[in-house]
Amino acid sequence: MRLYLVMALRRPSFDNAVIAPHKAFLDDLRGQGRLYVTGGFSDGSGGAYVLQNVADLDEAKAIVARDPLAVHNSSELTIHEWNTR
Repeated sequence: MRLYLVMALRRPSFDNAVIAPHKAFLDDLRGQGRLYVTGGFSDGSGGAYVLQNVADLDEAKAIVARDPLAVHNSSELTIHEWNTR
């Protein structure tokens, strides 16, 4: 199974108003069976989530581009195909 690790680091201009839409986005992914796990960093700098049931890196990028964190440019999001063992 291919997994994609999405790291989301808050920008200095981060707006807390984007948190609720971001969580709704993640809930939607979970409902589709595409979200494996998610969580915030304890230092408040951002968080990460792992996508599953995604065909390839291009599809993962397309999904992440719809994340309100990306749409509102509140966080810097990076995507990595994650080889777990």
